[in-house]
Amino acid sequence: MKLKLAIALALAAMTAQAADQPWLDKSLSADKRAELALNAMTQQEKLRWVLGHFGSDFGNKTKKHPAALPFSAGYIEGVPRLGLPALFETDAGLGVATQASKTPRERTSLPSGLATAATWDRALAYKGGAMIGAEARASGFNVMLAGGVNLLREPRNGRNFEYAGEDPLLAGVMVAQQVKGIQSNSVIATMKHYAVNSQETGRFVLDARIDDASNRMSDLLAFQFLLEQADPGSVMCSYNRLNGVYACENDYLLNQVLKKDWGYKGYVMTDWGATHSTVEAANAGLDQQSGWEFDKSQYFGGALEEAVANGHVPQARLDNMVLRVLRAMFDKGVVDNPVAEGGKIDFAAHGIISRTDAEEGMVLLKNAGDVLPLKAGAKNIVVIGAHADVGVLAGGGSSLVYPIGGNAVPGIAPTSWPGPVMYHPSSPLKAIQARAPGASVTYNDGKDPAAAAQAAAGADVVLVFAQQWVGEALDAVSLALPDNQDALISAVAKANPKTVVVLETSGPVLMPWADQAAGVLQAWYPGTSGGEAIARVLFGEVNPSGHLPATFPASESQLPRPRLDGDPKNETQRFTVNYHEGAAVGYKWFDAKGLKPLFPFGHGLSYTRFSYSGLAASQKDGQLSLRFKVTNTGAVKGKDVPQVYVASLNAKWEAPKRLAGWDKVELAPGESKEVSVTVDPRLLGVFDSKSKTWRIAKGGYKVLLAHDAADAKAASITVQLAQRTLNVNGK
Repeated sequence: MKLKLAIALALAAMTAQAADQPWLDKSLSADKRAELALNAMTQQEKLRWVLGHFGSDFGNKTKKHPAALPFSAGYIEGVPRLGLPALFETDAGLGVATQASKTPRERTSLPSGLATAATWDRALAYKGGAMIGAEARASGFNVMLAGGVNLLREPRNGRNFEYAGEDPLLAGVMVAQQVKGIQSNSVIATMKHYAVNSQETGRFVLDARIDDASNRMSDLLAFQFLLEQADPGSVMCSYNRLNGVYACENDYLLNQVLKKDWGYKGYVMTDWGATHSTVEAANAGLDQQSGWEFDKSQYFGGALEEAVANGHVPQARLDNMVLRVLRAMFDKGVVDNPVAEGGKIDFAAHGIISRTDAEEGMVLLKNAGDVLPLKAGAKNIVVIGAHADVGVLAGGGSSLVYPIGGNAVPGIAPTSWPGPVMYHPSSPLKAIQARAPGASVTYNDGKDPAAAAQAAAGADVVLVFAQQWVGEALDAVSLALPDNQDALISAVAKANPKTVVVLETSGPVLMPWADQAAGVLQAWYPGTSGGEAIARVLFGEVNPSGHLPATFPASESQLPRPRLDGDPKNETQRFTVNYHEGAAVGYKWFDAKGLKPLFPFGHGLSYTRFSYSGLAASQKDGQLSLRFKVTNTGAVKGKDVPQVYVASLNAKWEAPKRLAGWDKVELAPGESKEVSVTVDPRLLGVFDSKSKTWRIAKGGYKVLLAHDAADAKAASITVQLAQRTLNVNGK
């Protein structure tokens, strides 16, 4: 009887609450719930949603908001009387990061975004996103500032490791899967940095110049793919100016493209320190000022309140700003699934997800004489350099995840922002020793090239680890490896022809020693379990299947801008970056200019071999589909990434060909699989800015089935396409 009474009382309370607070009715749409909640708010409550606070002390200037989670990225006050929770924000794309602290959260780190992109594995990207989203929720966060999809226009960019490479299709699709994984935890993800935010030097002041059509077919197309496939709850506008106007008060970017053309219903937040006005920003489409302490003023505080009262910002605009935040909260499950600190995290299981991502993303660039995988009979293995005795390198800046067990190599400068330079305590040396119990496996720190060469001379195989540390706010000075590592590798390779170089770098680097080394393995920043992952690939426990998401140039003279624009010593001096290459980013630039890279986009070797056959095309309702067969012609199981490129025979494109699709297939020796790929029609057309349409020209188009973007033996067929005009969203 008591139980029945308790249930009845609970139901009555819920019914009363639903009547008093109808926006908490889960049966209603997110749009309706947001509208109802907005209508119940006072003006002061509305204003809370558009002003974000930094989640940590800001130097000696301000103290963190008392309700923010310690050492977090940000906090936005909720409205408890309406049952609407606060927003707790965390950095970001590789896992749950912590602002500088002596007591950081220790969490699981994925490998770099470029490593995940190099897997070309959609399901794995989703799994990684779901994992870091789960850790965010368990840590008390309901907004993750993850979803970086800026194209790799500038290979020296210090944040390339957070992103997903140079091609809009690959980047957009892979990051979309990560965002979907994050948001599967009822956590809002953030598409960033919008847009054309391609270098860190002068990031607060530079003016990125690019025409609309080129932008729509490159950087903006990556954002558009991500938006369509994952619908992130928020978008973060970037620091830079675009064609003269700051991104966070850019009507073209925020109102015209994002909200009108693409129909985006979520909210736009600034990057921390990217707000520059009140009236201009609000009217141009900015919905929320983030971490106001980083800005010159609290633009969306009292100044916005006054601007609305005076009519400079319409009340309807403020209401829409708040509505968008609320809609995202309802749509992504933030209101219905409150977060709390102290959730359980299965670090062992999450470490395996990170390790798998690292393994699948490693790219075997060179393997002369089948030096890899390492043979069981090796008696003397020498490991050299890059602190491989204790750990693996991570990138710097706001995305840094502090590892369980702490920094394996503390004290390397810079120890403060954008540092600390961090090594995850996953030792390649120990993992290699564990796999070669009968061998002598020794370590040399590589600081003295002559001594390292002497140590390497008599070994059965030498593994030279090389590294390049960069981070947010810090571009690479050049694409050359720092700290005399080229000389080290050359000396060791000269002393022992069986030298394998393992690269822990942000992205592309120059390799003047490439002809000397027998093997080269690109390991990127490999994350929490990186040392173990590297060893498993070196010994063949895992057959490498990563493929480059970015072109590795033979020299910096091949780049659209051989020298980096701006002066890193003078960050206040304004300057222009002219993206004269337009939509011809990466391999498209190399194709258009007839340049031969060191390693092409899409390149990646395996311990087995694959062949392609039976390429055929079909068209239905204007949709081009391709099918073909992939066969493992080698002796071991492996995964392949067949890539489909399309080239117009008549129409003028930004470059000779474009990536149009791919798949990743696992095959046993001798096994074959049929693969089908459907081509997004926008990849067959050119954007017309005046009419805001995609136009596909009538005529012949060559379809290439290739192992990489420079595959001279690619199979090809020609298809005939009818003239078509598609709307701004490719329909």
